[in-house]
Amino acid sequence: MYRRNIGHILYPIACLLGLFIVYQAWFKPTYLLTPPPSQPETVVERAKEAPPEPQYTGPAEPEPKQTRLIDPTVVPDTTHHELLETIRDEIEKGNVKTAEVKLTDLPPSLSSDEKTRPYVAVLWNNLGIQLEKAGGTSASVYAFKKASSLDSKSPTIHLNLAHAYWELRDPAMTQSFLEKLVTLAPNEAFPHLALAELFQERDRLGEAARHLDLATARAGKDPAVQSYLKTVTAKVRRTEKSDARLTSRDSTHFTVKFDGETDQATWVAVLEILEEAYREIGQRFGHFPSKPIVVVLHANATFQSETGSPAWADGLFDPVLGRIQVPAQGTLVDRAWLRRVLRHEFVHALLHDQQGPASSTFPTWLNEGLAMELSEDRWSDLDRMMKQDYTLLPLPALEGAWGELPADTAALAYLEANSAVRYLVDRFGMHQVHGLLSHLKARQALSAAMQSQLSLSYEQFQSRWLDQLQVQVKKS
Repeated sequence: MYRRNIGHILYPIACLLGLFIVYQAWFKPTYLLTPPPSQPETVVERAKEAPPEPQYTGPAEPEPKQTRLIDPTVVPDTTHHELLETIRDEIEKGNVKTAEVKLTDLPPSLSSDEKTRPYVAVLWNNLGIQLEKAGGTSASVYAFKKASSLDSKSPTIHLNLAHAYWELRDPAMTQSFLEKLVTLAPNEAFPHLALAELFQERDRLGEAARHLDLATARAGKDPAVQSYLKTVTAKVRRTEKSDARLTSRDSTHFTVKFDGETDQATWVAVLEILEEAYREIGQRFGHFPSKPIVVVLHANATFQSETGSPAWADGLFDPVLGRIQVPAQGTLVDRAWLRRVLRHEFVHALLHDQQGPASSTFPTWLNEGLAMELSEDRWSDLDRMMKQDYTLLPLPALEGAWGELPADTAALAYLEANSAVRYLVDRFGMHQVHGLLSHLKARQALSAAMQSQLSLSYEQFQSRWLDQLQVQVKKS
């Protein structure tokens, strides 16, 4: 497999950057953890003749409307008033198991009576919120479904259900469901954001842009949200315009678009590599994309201007558009390079699909390390660097965006990510890695996720990885 040699870059900086890294990592962690944003986060693949630059980030994706309680104070005056009041109190106390049993065992007449039916829906909605607090979105969605079946006209209940569907990437969040939600909650931005995402996934960018405009008009005056929406809308409209000149070819799981003249041999090779990656990496990772992935092959002369990528980039995955983008010319000259780039970016797309909305906060070193590990894009340079007593960056400093790291420091960051994830997989296995990712998908911090899934602290993991690395260096 092709592997770029970056030793000539890393060795000269060992002495020069050692003290700088120690100072920045331990005494000024904000330099590494909170770089100023520039544009929506994009995962970038390294160039062949330059050190790997960090991914760059931008306005944070705004959180969708959070789940909301409905005031259950006024209990309907029925013969079951006391029972409904008891269930309400149990929910408010957080006694979810007791409340769930009592709600499930309610007499069928309560769910069919026009007077009590809406109130039972309120109880199921509020139970869903308590279930979400205790066990995450997957534990709550059935309660929101039950509430919506009892009250088909409540905007709050259906917004809560939509939020759960969105978090889980549930296929029940269909176009018709969202259009009904728009009717129920005409002043809410979230249904339009979800519709825009749905149309982006279907590669219907004109309709996606229209719903982004509608979301912007309903998003209030929050500067962060407005900045995000304007940036994404501009990107979608720019992409829609550039797509007009592209031709495309489809395989079972990918759509490959071409900018300029691309011969049959190129797109056949690209689709073969991608379908191989789909089978091999998907099987190893235990997850397959929920929708076809768009891959754009740009003419080399326009790759940088069309994607907004720096001059050194080989390729990138854009999570806003859900696309892999690479320069096309000369791809068959070095098929090993093409295979490495496409497989690496496919892993980023796979993780983005698997993590859903939580991918926006996914630790960068884990993201890059998994992409290198699963695509078999491994580097050995870190072993040689350790022989020079090079000071490593602490892993917590590599969780956030790498946009402000100097290029040479970013090279070390990629090497560390590669090594740490390889240790994670070898020591604990993919089953445990999947468990860790499930905690992260539920928005748990990496430190808490490691403690829960691996039964050791973040500090212990880093220490054991470094011990193993030292042993490996001595053997080499």
